[in-house]
Amino acid sequence: MFDLLGLSAQHESVYRAMLQRPDLNIAGLSAHLGVEPGEVHAALDVLADLALIRLDPEGDHARPVRPQAGLTALLTKVEAEVAVRQKHVEATKAAIAAIAAAHDDYHQGAEGRVLEGIDSVRDRLAELAHTARAECLSFNTGGAQSPDTLEAEAPLDQQALQRGVQIRNVYQDSFRNDPGTLAHARWLAGLGGQSRTTPTLPMRLVIVDRGIALVPIDPTNPRRGALELHSHGIVAGLIALFEQVWQTATPFDGQVTADAQGLTRQERELLRLLAAGHTDESAARKLAISLRSVQRMMTSLTERLGAASRFQAGVQAASHGWV
Repeated sequence: MFDLLGLSAQHESVYRAMLQRPDLNIAGLSAHLGVEPGEVHAALDVLADLALIRLDPEGDHARPVRPQAGLTALLTKVEAEVAVRQKHVEATKAAIAAIAAAHDDYHQGAEGRVLEGIDSVRDRLAELAHTARAECLSFNTGGAQSPDTLEAEAPLDQQALQRGVQIRNVYQDSFRNDPGTLAHARWLAGLGGQSRTTPTLPMRLVIVDRGIALVPIDPTNPRRGALELHSHGIVAGLIALFEQVWQTATPFDGQVTADAQGLTRQERELLRLLAAGHTDESAARKLAISLRSVQRMMTSLTERLGAASRFQAGVQAASHGWV
């Protein structure tokens, strides 16, 4: 309990025993606590250094200092040290902010800047996680996130949530099949974060404090980097897009159910993609699922429509109002 004051559990037990039984000498304390006399000697040396006891120079007794005086004096000293350290922390934080501001002024224009490569994007996201004050919104596209990515994000998310930052993430429905992403979403929910899913997303997106947005340079290749946007009009439009998707997305703790026509959102989106001219391969990429999953889903839809071919299934899907 008092490790902050420099006391171990054993030091504390010796001090408490001396307060309760001031009549005991070293041998008595050793027997009372069930420890070796040498351990009592070592504890007394520490307690004397911390001015919690006064040793008898002519005997083997020591007198404990009242806790209201001894422990309070130690705590006052620690509080003073913490205050000095906090001043140093604030000064260091101000210096970092000044360097960061000078760097940003040099490397970016008024409307934003280019973050070249995936490492630059990750570094910038870490910075934003530390500086976010109110809100962080994101679209997470593609396949399931790697365990390393989730592990790296967890402490940043936790620190932000503990500061009162609201976090809302939208994933694709395919993420529901990934145990790691599900576990991360549940962990995040336990801290106050929110996650939802939808069949497809237009692109990767991060919006911080409604003033900064990150979008990919090339939506088909996120490793190329991102555009960091500051323009109020552009960011406002991206916020509106996020809110529209968020309203129709399903919470992670909810079930993805079929609609009145027996279609899941993913099935309906697959039909829409194929009707728009996408191949099975490109539809799979859009839905972030495997080609085999697309083909299996399409086979099921064809059978439910009673169609003899995929062309006939498309015609009947249109006539049923499925697309």
